[in-house]
Amino acid sequence: MKKRILLTGAGGRLGSYLREPLSKMCTELVSTDIKKNIGKLNKNEKYISADLANFDQICEITKDVSFVCHFGALVDELPFNEMLGPNFIGSYNVWESARLNNCKRVIYASSIHAVGMYKRTKTLRPKTPHRADGFYGLSKCFTENLARMYFDKCGIESVCLRIATCSPITTARSLTSWLSYDDLIQLVMRSIDTTHTGYSVVYGVSDNDRSNLSNIDSGHLGFKPKDNAEVYASKIFADDLTEELADEGNKLHGGPFASTDLGVSAMDKMKIVYAHRGEYQDER
Repeated sequence: MKKRILLTGAGGRLGSYLREPLSKMCTELVSTDIKKNIGKLNKNEKYISADLANFDQICEITKDVSFVCHFGALVDELPFNEMLGPNFIGSYNVWESARLNNCKRVIYASSIHAVGMYKRTKTLRPKTPHRADGFYGLSKCFTENLARMYFDKCGIESVCLRIATCSPITTARSLTSWLSYDDLIQLVMRSIDTTHTGYSVVYGVSDNDRSNLSNIDSGHLGFKPKDNAEVYASKIFADDLTEELADEGNKLHGGPFASTDLGVSAMDKMKIVYAHRGEYQDER
């Protein structure tokens, strides 16, 4: 069992799913978010409200931590200046704090949007070069490069999880990109339990029949997804896909993020387009 794990973004949707399983892997889980509270805590969980853009706060809560699960960020396409603090400076603060506090490894919630401008006909691998689909994707490219530098220069290991679509399936595109919550948990656990990871990149995607995201370069992590989006295909194709297919972004891996203007919310666009299907597609 690990001693202490730090989880940033603990009040977010994915962070909320990770809190309980992470608490079972360590003697103490330190959860943090900018929110004042995140509700009921697990038995060995401590919550500290902190701002990712505040170096002193992040450095303090990283003391005596062996692993950081960095899931904190603004998750949308927004003006660059709005993303600068939490998504860029916040990442620097996490890795520099990890260095100063001798942290072993950072597990980072990266995103498909780091490579979102590639056509969906192209199979992507962890070694595929960056092609960000906006400022949000750019923040993921920056942080992946930051993680690479801190490993090469300082020996801090990192696993960058290029999460695709980790939410209920509501679109045809998500039949290729879906990551179930159970597979997300397994991926994070493997990223912690693997003895040596060095600097690694892995796609956060389930075992979908239609997937064109390959983890051929990341077998050392032992991630073996169990779920398959194909069980939802008949329901999705029974719906009217006219609006979705009309979006040019769906020809690209980044989906609506890839067709949204720089600095303009992609989430707002997706809420409008997919509102009639219930929960809109929320992505990393």
